[in-house]
Amino acid sequence: MKKIGILSDTHGFVHHNLFSFFKDCNEIWHAGDIGSENVLIELEQIAPVKAVFGNCDDWNIRKLTSETLIFDCEAHKVAITHIAGNPNNYSLLARNIIENEKPTILVGGHSHILRVQHDSKNNLLFINPGSAGKTGIHTHITFLRFDIAGKTISNLEVYDQLKQKVLEL
Repeated sequence: MKKIGILSDTHGFVHHNLFSFFKDCNEIWHAGDIGSENVLIELEQIAPVKAVFGNCDDWNIRKLTSETLIFDCEAHKVAITHIAGNPNNYSLLARNIIENEKPTILVGGHSHILRVQHDSKNNLLFINPGSAGKTGIHTHITFLRFDIAGKTISNLEVYDQLKQKVLEL
């Protein structure tokens, strides 16, 4: 079993509650618009980080990351890319990843809108953790974590700054 922390769109900001919220995580997945190499350095103090660059990331971040990541985690194939769209309207890149790689978990960012949705058409779990940064169109900071054991995903929890608490989904 692994505990996974997921965030996106930090834009150079590391929220102080990330450290306690992600403290038991085995891995952290960052879905782009990292904003600063320091974000990755601070997250690595908590757990190993898998990260993709976003459209706002500079060449320094792009040298350290890639546009997409495809990897196995427990019994799932995971795909991460910054601009994935959503199950009603995937980006061209996300559609190609889904068609060619057949992930069972697709993580994206960019919209700054928290969304976790089962996509029955493509047999995958779509996750957008919202935005963990201070910059952008969002009204509050969100990030999430869950447990993954084999094919089972459980204990999905969202940190929601507006509500000042952890929400279980």
